Amino acid sequence: MTTRVGVVTFPGSLDDRDAARAVKLAGAEPVALWHGDKDLRQVDAVILPGGFSYGDYLRCGAIARFSPVMETIVEQARAGLPVLGICNGFQVLCESHLLPGALTRNDHLHFICRDQRLRVENADTAWTADFAAGQEITVPLKNGEGGYVADERTLDELEAEGRVVFRYLDVNPNGSRRDIAGITNAAGNVVGLMPHPEHAVEALTGPTTDGLGFFTSVLRKLVA
Repeated sequence: MTTRVGVVTFPGSLDDRDAARAVKLAGAEPVALWHGDKDLRQVDAVILPGGFSYGDYLRCGAIARFSPVMETIVEQARAGLPVLGICNGFQVLCESHLLPGALTRNDHLHFICRDQRLRVENADTAWTADFAAGQEITVPLKNGEGGYVADERTLDELEAEGRVVFRYLDVNPNGSRRDIAGITNAAGNVVGLMPHPEHAVEALTGPTTDGLGFFTSVLRKLVA
């Protein structure tokens, strides 16, 4: 039976089709999920893609948090459903309190678009099992509000519990605290990161194919 991975489309989503293509290249069936529909269509995992959900009004991800589809996703994620939030999807996860902290305006106040080196800090999550801890990868990064912030107690807890999943290498592109590029929840089924692995799945269009490991990882997790 083919693994079904849902990709949510919000008004303003930009990278939902890229995420669906990455899912297909990994060997799973991408399933389109609409922001206004609570039904997750019996998917085995969910991706919240990058973009500008609801035009980024109020705060990035703040309105998407209250969409009907997120009501179901939050409930299912707390029950163990694997969920990956990419860029705007990471912002939505933080606004939904599935992940701690927040994403704020880049410290240099400019939108940034570049190929970004990352270090994998945690290879034990549902979305990183095909990587090795300490592995260095390169995927595209594009954001204007990508600075990860949290209070010191939360940051210390993330570090102590091994919940920092990715860290920026060479340069901190947006002022994220402790060079954090991505984090996970305590159970390891919910992961959020600012860089875009779905843009690094084919040699023709990406700087590398390093991003494909995110999507193959969840397949391995689900069939284990």
